Amino acid sequence: MCIRCGCSVSSALAVHPSVPAKTVKEFIALAKSKKGGITYSSGGVGGPTHLAMELFKTLAGFDATHVPYKGTGPAMIDLIGGQVDASIPTMPGGLLHVRSGKVRALAVTSPKRSLLLPDVPTVAEAGIPGYEVTGWYGFLAPAGTQREVVAKIYEEVSRMLKLPDVIDRLVADGAEPVGTTPAEFAAYIKAEIIKWERVIKQSGAKAD
Repeated sequence: MCIRCGCSVSSALAVHPSVPAKTVKEFIALAKSKKGGITYSSGGVGGPTHLAMELFKTLAGFDATHVPYKGTGPAMIDLIGGQVDASIPTMPGGLLHVRSGKVRALAVTSPKRSLLLPDVPTVAEAGIPGYEVTGWYGFLAPAGTQREVVAKIYEEVSRMLKLPDVIDRLVADGAEPVGTTPAEFAAYIKAEIIKWERVIKQSGAKAD
């Protein structure tokens, strides 16, 4: 049984301030105009940031040079330093640097605008329909768990996610509360597996 009563964590397509692109469309045009495409950092081959950009490349039709690092911290440091053009850090890892102006967010990867960057459009909204990348947390129970137990957990966690202090804490940590039914969450997990299997095969990515 799956219960998606937890939180989701979106990411942001971020560039170094020296990159002339101010929008997603300008970013794609820039990537297509540069020999070898733009450069982007990630926390490692096959990690979330790497695959997020691979999906973006596939849907938008541009090339880019992947520069993997041993961890998201070093990847972010070199984006801030201008050693690479772009990255797709998660909100917890990139939000502070976006707000300080050290990097510029062109779009968020969630299906709707983030509460954390309400003035920044989604990638889909900016012209790449079907693009969605979010990290998520949920509750899973062993197969065969009594429906009454699952329903009770769903009810209680849903109630807690509506509490102002819980919402404030999640948002402060770069996350947003999410609640779906067990059936909806199960369908979402299956769709995510199919999507990322395709991206991994197309990119040839292998975990470090």
